[in-house]
Amino acid sequence: MTILLRYALILLLATGSTSLLARPLAAQDVQGPLLPAASAQQPLTIDQLNSALESIKQSLASKNPPDDSGLAALRTKALSIQQQADQLGSNLAPQNESLNEKLAVLGPAPDKTAPPEAPEVIAQRKQLNKASADLDAQVKQTKTLSVEATQLVNQIAGMRRDLFEAQLSQRTASPLSESFWTQLTQDLSDDKAALTLLGTDSSNAAKQAWQPPNRTPFIVCLIVTLLLLAGGKLIERGGLQLTSRHVHAGRLRRSAMAMLVALVTALVFGFAAHMLYLAFDWNETLGADLNAMARSLVRQTFFAAYMAGLGRALLCATRPSWRLPPLSDDAARRLRPFPWLLAGCVLLIGIVEQINNNIGASLTAIMAVTGLLSLLISGLIAAMLFRLGRARRALLAAGEVPAKRPLWVGLLIAGAFIGVGLSWLCVATGYIALAFYIAKQMMRVGLIVATLYLLMNLVHDVFETLFSPRGYTGKRIQDTFGVTANRLEQTSTVLSGVCRAILFLLAVALAITTPYNAGPEELVNRTSQLFADRAFGALKIVPGDILTALLVCLIGLQVVHIIKYWLSHQLLPKTSLDHGLQNSIVTLLGYVGGVLVFVLVLVALQVNVQSIAWIASALSVGIGFGLQAIVQNFVSGLILLAERPVKVGDWVSLSGVEGDIRRINVRATEIQMSDRSTVIVPNSQLITQNVRNVTLASAQGRVQVKLPMPLSTDAGKVRQIILDVFSKHPATLDTPTAYVQLENIDAAAMTFNCVAYVKSPRDSSNVKSDLLFELIERLRAAKIPMSSPQNMVVRTLRDTPDDG
Repeated sequence: MTILLRYALILLLATGSTSLLARPLAAQDVQGPLLPAASAQQPLTIDQLNSALESIKQSLASKNPPDDSGLAALRTKALSIQQQADQLGSNLAPQNESLNEKLAVLGPAPDKTAPPEAPEVIAQRKQLNKASADLDAQVKQTKTLSVEATQLVNQIAGMRRDLFEAQLSQRTASPLSESFWTQLTQDLSDDKAALTLLGTDSSNAAKQAWQPPNRTPFIVCLIVTLLLLAGGKLIERGGLQLTSRHVHAGRLRRSAMAMLVALVTALVFGFAAHMLYLAFDWNETLGADLNAMARSLVRQTFFAAYMAGLGRALLCATRPSWRLPPLSDDAARRLRPFPWLLAGCVLLIGIVEQINNNIGASLTAIMAVTGLLSLLISGLIAAMLFRLGRARRALLAAGEVPAKRPLWVGLLIAGAFIGVGLSWLCVATGYIALAFYIAKQMMRVGLIVATLYLLMNLVHDVFETLFSPRGYTGKRIQDTFGVTANRLEQTSTVLSGVCRAILFLLAVALAITTPYNAGPEELVNRTSQLFADRAFGALKIVPGDILTALLVCLIGLQVVHIIKYWLSHQLLPKTSLDHGLQNSIVTLLGYVGGVLVFVLVLVALQVNVQSIAWIASALSVGIGFGLQAIVQNFVSGLILLAERPVKVGDWVSLSGVEGDIRRINVRATEIQMSDRSTVIVPNSQLITQNVRNVTLASAQGRVQVKLPMPLSTDAGKVRQIILDVFSKHPATLDTPTAYVQLENIDAAAMTFNCVAYVKSPRDSSNVKSDLLFELIERLRAAKIPMSSPQNMVVRTLRDTPDDG
């Protein structure tokens, strides 16, 4: 049951909003002129960019600095200046190169001793030099502007952080005190008047939208809105049926359906809100303030609808078989209303913030509403936690054992309880801004965790299904590329792990490294900085180059594998080269191809050898001692492949190891013994030690039998029997012919040395056994004894009488 707490907590926090970090106070107008828009025909000049940059500096240095919204607008301007300065510098670079090429054609000015040039050439060179110098100065100015804009962006980020920290530490009267409500009552009349004025403007805008010029689009947009809201279930059901029809049953179908439910819910309600906005502003009937407010609410509706859809997708209260997380039916039913409640809470927060900004509400009213929203958010979170607790206790009462809770789930649950308690405590003590921030942070982190959980499952299921050896695509990959089932599973695991690691890093960046008071644009910029260039000393790391290098590595290794396969299976078998030489060629080609791929990867990474020279110099001593044996074996392996004193298929013997060479690797050689075991011998031993290569000069084997016979044996008859047995055996060779020699005669026996030849030394032992069996049978049939009979002589001693 505890694992149910994990996913229910994910659902709980899944309805948070990163955009809720905006300050609810009214924003001041940004001082200074707005940045002029650059068109494709007339880009901004350096003077215009410099003027816009100066206006930002004046705004920051003014006596009345802008608030958080104003700082955010200034930051956007600074970023635009930086981008346009970089673009202007990029546009000037080709012009400068063109001028340099023209100067190279003219050549340098001649010496005084050389013949004088034509006046036209001198004037042209002078004009080109002046233009080149002007362009160089402009490029330097663009770089300076880009650097200054970047510094301003960092300065504004620091000011926003300080402002937000000051806001969080701001304390007002506690809502439990009488002074808080007294001040709220005093400011209520002004806030009520401003709110009434906003209501009047909204009513006038609605009436204007109903006038004859706007009535037809108003009615059409309302009808489309109602059709979207009414047909949302049909759209979702059609998408689910389409998914179930084209995706095989399994985890991929469940994760795809969950993602589809979240996206369809967001799109249906979001586009319905957009159509409702168009109904009131078809012919720009809304004023500037109402238009900005309505557009913000449309974006907030998209976001709230996505959170509600994500909660529905993870719960699947009505379809337990579609549920992605292992939640019980009881827990899903208990949590069913909360995704919609929290989504409505988020939408309410957006409405309240827009109204406060539009009417310029008093600080007391803002704090009262903010405190109420903080209690509402933390109260919903607390209610979900308590419902999960009751669901867990019900599971224990039913006799079921809850699953073991992972550490990160326990941390999330503990953080939620602590956050709820702190939020209530801060509201009670008057730190309402801090309470609101804690409540929104819980929701934001929960949304990130829920989205990360869904995306991780979806990525894992996609790769597992795509590269499954039993699936359609997996079989096609095996048939087309000849990839084994194990390689497919390994590819699926690696790709899934890499993608999930990237998703995790992005989630951590959004949850932890996001600056204070960050909005959606700030989050996008922060995320993009993860993929920006990084430099460690002289070594520059570019994420784009890393991806290119990975692609080059994969393609290069695959090309080397294809070439090796083509050589070993198609080209070389059709030549007269022996098997050992073919194996040496393929192995050497693999080494050369691997080195070339490594070089291409370094080129793709734009790694300069000088950038890593200091690393090599620092580690040279350790490498010299630690890798001495490895380098020695590697060089020995290259010598074996090139000189070929031994090759694959040879029968060798060294230091008590005797067998066939099966493979010569980069470090060691594999020798298969007669008992089918394999001995790994370092290559240096094959170079530095005495090696007996039985099959180097000749592949023929010799069978030798030494046969002792009694002295009374007919030597000629025995010799003929032996030659007949040797010649009739199918494995013995006619050339060289077998022979029988009388090797020795002593007092006990005569010894025959019998020799025959076979095709391979590996056949010698088996042929020798066959020949011995046949010789014993033939000699016994010829009644020729194999040994001299033993004679026993018994002598009896006579008894002699005793003396005396």
